[in-house]
Amino acid sequence: MNIKRVAVYPGSFDPITNGHLDVVRRASRLFDELVVAIGQNDTKTSIFTLDERLEQLRVTCGDIPGVRIASFSGLLARAVQEFGAVAVVRGLRAVSDFEWEFQMALMNRELDPDCETIFLMPSPQFSFISSTMIREIARLNGDITPFVPRVIADQLKTRLGAP
Repeated sequence: MNIKRVAVYPGSFDPITNGHLDVVRRASRLFDELVVAIGQNDTKTSIFTLDERLEQLRVTCGDIPGVRIASFSGLLARAVQEFGAVAVVRGLRAVSDFEWEFQMALMNRELDPDCETIFLMPSPQFSFISSTMIREIARLNGDITPFVPRVIADQLKTRLGAP
C-alpha cells in the first residue's frame, strides 16, 4: 500500500517571488503533493489581501503538477496535520535565515513529533530575493521584473500606484 507523501510549503507570499517559485518547482518533485499554503498572520500588514495572494499562487504555480493552493490560520504544526502532510518545506536563502528556521523546525517538532522540516536552498540566482526587498524596490519605483513573475510585477505596481 502506497502512502501519499504530502508536504506543506507555508509563507505569506506577499508577493510571491521567483525564489518562492523555484522552491515550489523543486519541492513538488520530491513529494506526491505540495500544499503551497498562505499562513494568515494578523500581526503582519500585507500589501495584497489573502484572496488576492491565493489567486496569485493559482496563476503562478497552480499548474505545476502535484501543487495544491491553500491557506491556514493558527499553528503551522496543526495545519500540517490538517493537510495530512509528512513534512514542512522551507527555503533558506542565507545563513541568516537558518537560525530562525532551525528554531521554528524544532518548535514544530516539539508540538508534533511527526512534523519533519525539509530545508531547500533556492537556485543561486534567486538566493538574495525576498518579498520585503521586492516591496521596497517597487515602492521606490525600481524594476522588479527580474525578481517576480510579470503578472505580479504589474499588480504590485498598480497597488502601489507606481508609474
